[in-house]
Amino acid sequence: MDKCSFCGREKKDTNLLIAGLSGHICDRCIEQAHDIVLEELQKKGDFDVNQLELLKPIEIKDFLDQYVIGQEEAKKYLSVAVYNHYKRLLQTNKNDKEDIEIEKSNIVLVGETGTGKTLLARTIAKMLHVPFTIVDATVLTEAGYVGEDIESILTRLLQVADYNVEAAEKGIVFIDEIDKIARKGDNPSITRDVSGEGVQQGLLKLLEGSIINVPPQGGRKHPDQKMIPVNTKNILFICGGAFDGIERKIGHRLNTQVVGYSASKKKDQIDRDNLLQYIAPQDLKSFGLIPEIIGRLPVLTYLDPLQKKALRRILTEPKNAIIKQYEKLFDMDGVKLSFEEEVFDYIVDKAIEFKLGARGLRSICEAIMMDVMFDMPSKDETEVNITFEYAKEKMGKINIQRLKAA
Repeated sequence: MDKCSFCGREKKDTNLLIAGLSGHICDRCIEQAHDIVLEELQKKGDFDVNQLELLKPIEIKDFLDQYVIGQEEAKKYLSVAVYNHYKRLLQTNKNDKEDIEIEKSNIVLVGETGTGKTLLARTIAKMLHVPFTIVDATVLTEAGYVGEDIESILTRLLQVADYNVEAAEKGIVFIDEIDKIARKGDNPSITRDVSGEGVQQGLLKLLEGSIINVPPQGGRKHPDQKMIPVNTKNILFICGGAFDGIERKIGHRLNTQVVGYSASKKKDQIDRDNLLQYIAPQDLKSFGLIPEIIGRLPVLTYLDPLQKKALRRILTEPKNAIIKQYEKLFDMDGVKLSFEEEVFDYIVDKAIEFKLGARGLRSICEAIMMDVMFDMPSKDETEVNITFEYAKEKMGKINIQRLKAA
């Protein structure tokens, strides 16, 4: 009679009995074995902090170049920061006997919406050998208020590291929309600013490096859970934000420094179309970040506004370019997709006209391609060519306000 080779249960006592070459296994033993495997993998973790591969800054930037067009300055800063982070981890692992301790250099990336801040973070996450997570600052509030606690940032990092605390303590966190927690006014608020200055005060201990008690499942849904202590000393924080309107702060600062004849010549040399390149820590303070948090984010860099040439390259050149994605989608149905060159210029012109940035390229492409993607799977055609006239016709029917909202 057939029975499980592991627990000895007969076939009639099991829900499922799977036969092998020389034995059987029942569904209960399969579930138990699965739990054991998961437990062992969780102990081991996917991140071996003792076997880090040291990537040179040029190698990191070369990888970013495959996916992100332009933004040379930001990519250099990011590459150096990640490289130095790896060196710090290697120094920690080797227990260097010298007294010189390398401090981490957290970063702020400032750039208009759609210039590639989050894309840079997502791209660099693909190549890292340490835990990496992206969190949104807009949902953070002070403890006790509706929203997420500051500690939830580390909860996400722990989840990515499969709760391997040693690996999580060597990870990298990208805090997106950091400008949304700016102080609501220039002066300290009389009432509690629970989603602005309050969050900045809470972030101080994370950014500088201290032991934080982290709720593994999130703070408010499971109040009785056992806390996990996490040391943030070796966690690198990269912050990104649009800081909408900070150009006025920069322009005001540059103008107030103009005194005398020689200074007026300097004023003429200022590039008024890209004031972000002159950004300084005092501009972040004027915008609403508190001085303590600016001091804990010592590396400040910017992303250039995207011009027509850059948008045109973004559309077709990167490894995961939007047009390449559509070609792949159609290829999966056995259809060869092609475009007239004028269509690309038309898409870019529309993105600039609607001030949508690189993010808007996909919205415009979706608007043009929707009917084709709906009809083609049901047809027997093997080729489709998108003409300039077709793109113009489809864009003429689009609700511009809906496109901007997307």
